Amino acid sequence: MVRIRLKRTGTRNLACFRIVVMDQRSSRDGKAIEELGYYDPCKKIEEINLERADYWTGVGAVVSETVQDIIDRKRNGVVLKDRVRKPNVSKKAAAKAAAEAEAKAKAAEEAAAAAAAAEAAPEAEAQA
Repeated sequence: MVRIRLKRTGTRNLACFRIVVMDQRSSRDGKAIEELGYYDPCKKIEEINLERADYWTGVGAVVSETVQDIIDRKRNGVVLKDRVRKPNVSKKAAAKAAAEAEAKAKAAEEAAAAAAAAEAAPEAEAQA
């Protein structure tokens, strides 16, 4: 069976991938039938020939999940650099942020109450 998948290139800690068509029994970095593009997660660059990918899927090639995501992004015009991911916040950091927000809200309430009391005091003196 033929698959469209990633072939790893680059050095240690600086991985780069080629999008290739290979027999599924061949090794990850083995000889490819055809190269369709590349994907660099470090620089957030991805390029793929959609016409050839469509040809191979039409012939019966199975597409890996990652390559399918790359194809979908390319078809929708989404650039990988523009994608914003929410930061992963630990439970401890989330609890700390919630406590700080609560303390800030409480301080704002007290300031508003003090301002209202200060505003009401001159009016009370004026009436007396």
